[in-house]
Amino acid sequence: MTKNKPTNHQTDHQEEGVEVPYQDINPETLRNMIEEFVSRDGSDWGDSGGSMEAKIEQVLRQFKAKKIKVVFDLTSQTANIATKN
Repeated sequence: MTKNKPTNHQTDHQEEGVEVPYQDINPETLRNMIEEFVSRDGSDWGDSGGSMEAKIEQVLRQFKAKKIKVVFDLTSQTANIATKN
């Protein structure tokens, strides 16, 4: 008895996105991404105090500590900042 398994099972599951090293992103583009990230409605950053510059520096420290990453979603053609697993 043989079981036929779909050959594309794994590829369907990993279409979440592709990690892009933050160092490879134009510094101005990266800064714009971070600004958008920390100023989103409903984010944990909210009115937690601190200047935009302080929040950007905090995010950059998290990149350097490898706690977060930039993920490019192939389906929506958008980039986002996400925590690393």
